[in-house]
Amino acid sequence: MDRKLPSVNTSLFPKSAALALVALALGSFLAGRFHVGAQANLPAYDLVITNTRVVDGSGNPWFRADVAIKNGRIARIGRIPSTEAAQTIDAHNQILAPGFIDVHTHVESIYSLPAAENFIRMGVTSLVTGNCGTSTTNVAEFLERMKEKPIAVNLATLIAHGSVRRKVMGQGDRAPTPEESKQMEALVEQGMKDGAVGLSTGLIYVPGTYAKTDEIVALAKVVAQYGGLYATHMRNEGDKVADAIRESIQIGEQAGLPVEISHFKISNKKLWGQSPMTLGLVRDARARGLMVTVDQYAYTASSTSLDSRLPSWLRAGGLDEAKKRLADKPTRDRVVKEMKDSLKRSGFKDFDYAVVASYDPDTSFNGKTIAAITKQVHGKSDVTSQIEQIIEMYEGGGAGMIYHGMGEDDVKRIMQEPFTMIASDSGVRQNDESVPHPRGYGNNARVLGHYVRELKLISLEDAIRKMTSLPAQTFGFRDRGMIREGFAADIVLFDENTIIDQATFDKPHQFPLGISYVIVNGGLVLANGQMTNSRPGVALRGPGYLFAS
Repeated sequence: MDRKLPSVNTSLFPKSAALALVALALGSFLAGRFHVGAQANLPAYDLVITNTRVVDGSGNPWFRADVAIKNGRIARIGRIPSTEAAQTIDAHNQILAPGFIDVHTHVESIYSLPAAENFIRMGVTSLVTGNCGTSTTNVAEFLERMKEKPIAVNLATLIAHGSVRRKVMGQGDRAPTPEESKQMEALVEQGMKDGAVGLSTGLIYVPGTYAKTDEIVALAKVVAQYGGLYATHMRNEGDKVADAIRESIQIGEQAGLPVEISHFKISNKKLWGQSPMTLGLVRDARARGLMVTVDQYAYTASSTSLDSRLPSWLRAGGLDEAKKRLADKPTRDRVVKEMKDSLKRSGFKDFDYAVVASYDPDTSFNGKTIAAITKQVHGKSDVTSQIEQIIEMYEGGGAGMIYHGMGEDDVKRIMQEPFTMIASDSGVRQNDESVPHPRGYGNNARVLGHYVRELKLISLEDAIRKMTSLPAQTFGFRDRGMIREGFAADIVLFDENTIIDQATFDKPHQFPLGISYVIVNGGLVLANGQMTNSRPGVALRGPGYLFAS
């Protein structure tokens, strides 16, 4: 809008003073309009991105606009002359979207790989770690480390029940004493005051698997006082998945806080096609007024530890205690029987669906199925021999695994739900001898290339909403997840016609195509397809941090 020349009532002043005042007002007006004097050569903006189609994260249709950045913020959206920018980027009609927010990651090791290249090249600018019951127990120290070791992405963390329980109680299979409960509640409260965004659980892992519902509710009530949410790797994602969803919802209702169900899936072959039922449980909870969301990666395989296949009672006290139990033949026979029964319930005939991602004692196992490894090592591949192979590898220190256990129709149906976010469930990656799940390299690009462009399962605008404003809304990131004036300048530019994942299960260490620029807090982290040395990430703290300040 044009500025109007200010009016001055000269009748109130002597003639000489009135003339001087008019001259002063005119000078001030001209300085503001034409940037005269010392400001004449300073551009209004640090960066202007032109010739874009903006998908703003709201779910609304794209629109044409230039976007200006100043001091790490989106300063202006509209038609902006390039002369007003210190630097310009011609987007060449590419999509400009908010930087993607990955709410389910495991990046406690991020300070050793601060570029977070696998995430940046997927367009991800903000990460939430501490999922599945494992996190730092010193949130302040973890987030403050950014000051001495800058990273390329923004970082938030949950405070994890499993890590808190382990610190207070070890890995025992028992209920906490009243004093231990108070200690856990105090640790969770401090974590929230230090900026954690919520509580996570991993109820298939030691020691979280030993916790009863009331133990989780008590900690969740502490989190609720500080405005956090409850994010859960549920107790079961297979034959008892419905019960596990109900427990997750019950915890949210009793504690009075939002519920986020991690990597929502059905991993029991006998239940493939039952996602309308599991999604219906979430819809019912939302209809009652409970805020329940889910996240999902765009693949039919999961990835977790090898020991998750073994009975939880065996793993109590840790690996050394489990080895002592396994040395007793009747106990070992019991383990084999229970694993056979569990396999039968899952609908799989053997462990050919289980692939080794990383096994340090013998990296030749990486990328091979348990069935193939058993044949290689023992010369046979019956189920009993496969279970013995799993036990031997567990005794050898365990392994990271990939489990091809889901149906594509369920993946599609879950992705279409309005309350589903896109999340990788990955750590920071580098090219090594491991054969990890490809989701850590391709997840966001796979959604945009395969499910949006090729299958037309969801719209481009809705897919981006699931990666941006919905995660920001759910986790309380008030100034991110949207292209809005005043919001943090976290931005991704990509070609909707070429974006696609390249990572495969056989060759996972491959970056996606089609993403040209990634900007974090106004800093260019990926420029014209090349990584820079910029590390502009900041800590994203939950509302408890403000309460405690």
